[in-house]
Amino acid sequence: MSGTRTKSDPRTPEGSPPVRWSVGGIFLETLATRDYERMATTLGPAVRFRALLPPGPSHCEGPERVTDTFRSWFGSADDFELVDATVGEIGGRLHLSWRIRLRPAPFGIGENWHVIEQHGYADATDSIETLDLLCSGFHPDGRVGSE
Repeated sequence: MSGTRTKSDPRTPEGSPPVRWSVGGIFLETLATRDYERMATTLGPAVRFRALLPPGPSHCEGPERVTDTFRSWFGSADDFELVDATVGEIGGRLHLSWRIRLRPAPFGIGENWHVIEQHGYADATDSIETLDLLCSGFHPDGRVGSE
């Protein structure tokens, strides 16, 4: 496949390599199963991760540091559900979003069920090279039976 835009592929900006949705799907699958070793294989060797979190901005580089970040958020939960996830594209960037339900929430937030939603925008071809993330933070799940 050529790295330039063609009339049959209007989504790819001029001169940019085509976005691979499959790497986004695999990333979401690894998140759903909390398989952080496999998650690292979806990330490029020099991946740059920037996140806007409720406490403020965060930044790290490299697959190990990125997966360690996700592990710190979700790895210690006894109960974990990927409630919703999407893969798409906007302007040649991969769009990933997910909503997770878990308990206990990390960082001493609470023992009951919490929900979190995150949206990511990535530069990706065969692997994710940059990931910019917006995070809702962990919020108590108000659904009946979520105690």
